[in-house]
Amino acid sequence: MSDSPQPYRVLARKYRPRNFRELIGQDAMVQTLGNAIKRGRLAHAFLMTGVRGVGKTSTARLIAKALNCIGEDGQGGPTIDPCGVCEPCRAIAEGRHIDVVEMDAASHTGVDDVREIIEAVRYAAVSARYKIYIIDEVHMLSKNAFNALLKTLEEPPAHVKFLFATTEVNKVPVTVLSRCQRFDLRRIPAELLAGHFAHVVEAEGVAAEADALSLIAQAAEGSARDGLSILDQAIAHAEMGEGEPMVTATQVRDMLGLSDRGSVRRLLGLLLEGDTAALLGGVRDQYALGVEPLALMRGLLELVHAVTLVKAGRDIASPGQSAEERGALADWASQLGFAPLHRLWQLLLKGHDEVAGAILPIESCEMALLRVMHAATMPDPGELARLLREGGPVIAAPSGAVASAPAAGPAAKLPASFEDLIEALWQKGKGQLAQELHDCVGLVRYAPPEIDYRATPQLPSDFAARLTQALREMTGIGWRVTPSDAAAQPTLLEREEAAKAEVRADILEIPVVKAAMAAFPDAALVETDQPEQWSA
Repeated sequence: MSDSPQPYRVLARKYRPRNFRELIGQDAMVQTLGNAIKRGRLAHAFLMTGVRGVGKTSTARLIAKALNCIGEDGQGGPTIDPCGVCEPCRAIAEGRHIDVVEMDAASHTGVDDVREIIEAVRYAAVSARYKIYIIDEVHMLSKNAFNALLKTLEEPPAHVKFLFATTEVNKVPVTVLSRCQRFDLRRIPAELLAGHFAHVVEAEGVAAEADALSLIAQAAEGSARDGLSILDQAIAHAEMGEGEPMVTATQVRDMLGLSDRGSVRRLLGLLLEGDTAALLGGVRDQYALGVEPLALMRGLLELVHAVTLVKAGRDIASPGQSAEERGALADWASQLGFAPLHRLWQLLLKGHDEVAGAILPIESCEMALLRVMHAATMPDPGELARLLREGGPVIAAPSGAVASAPAAGPAAKLPASFEDLIEALWQKGKGQLAQELHDCVGLVRYAPPEIDYRATPQLPSDFAARLTQALREMTGIGWRVTPSDAAAQPTLLEREEAAKAEVRADILEIPVVKAAMAAFPDAALVETDQPEQWSA
């Protein structure tokens, strides 16, 4: 009679780390534990905390093996590299060691459950070096259970070790935290996860595209267990050819309802160009392909965030990033100012929240993107205040003005206004000079390539030399930057503060606001998260 086939084990269980070398992304914790074991400075209680699937319970089991390993010859002591073949190591790995007790606090929350532990710790280990209690999701214990455990936790017998794991460390009482050596397990970087998944698919005899593994790693959000579960599903979803199954990026996107990065870039380009018909058509095309509206909004948010980081000078290149994506990010970063990028982020974030709770998700997505596009036609609040103060006309910018940038050629070398000069400096990475011009310079005369200004006391003494050099590098011609004692305009910062004060005064004169302030003397008028709005 033939043996029955072994039941299938899901990848998340099959590829649990068997030793600390296989525990990915937690090098700092492993080094600390290794040093503590070598020096005999072992805490009596350990607390592992972190998001789901980063290896908290697996780490607790590895610590139990490390403390109780006796080596292949039966003469070894505690080690950061347990042998895995001695009886304690095998029994702990199989979950049958009598001296290693695992308890799920989610289903054993009461003081009676803890009392059993308190009674049992008095007795020596049966066969192991240490009697070890692993309590998973320890934050689920009741207040009385925690209180009952405190004394034993602070002064346990020498042969007892406590290992706690939790995803919500903020719910663990401080009195318990102070009695434990705490390890914060980090989210595992997507690059490490993708490499780990490559080893897994090779061991499983499955082929997978690098882009497919990268997509799975990103969807896992730092969790090895979540990533292996998605990989398990992707392998099952893969088409069987003549040879081994192949996991492709297209299949993973379809399975997860994701949009490919090229499609998201095209949508952002249409959004910035103000092409309404093409944008709505692109959104519907993605929806027809199975892309969820919420995933679409998230993809746009991630892309705007990436553009902003590139503009701020941060290198965000990754192995999975295509040359086309790097070029598009650099191009947008050179064209967009920080103010439009921040406004774009806020509008998309608001749209994302609306889509998340919408009865009609795709319709809400379309309306949110249309709002983003047409909000670009509204002047910035600071510019609106300046126009009203100076009596100029308030003219909406053309559709797609979110992406407005200085034109190429000679005209771009000499900014038309003082405000344009500051924006150009921001775009060229001269943020400190731009901020100093905005906050500390009162303009006397602006006639490119000449600037006369009145300095405030906060302006550095080398400002004129630094600005002259920066403008020469930026425009290719020499500028004359001269401090002056003549009458000057207020600084842009002073103008903005004055505009806010005027708006505040006008609001306080509104009859309903005056009545509200009179009825509630302790009330205060404050700005909301939106700069143009106020709230009592």
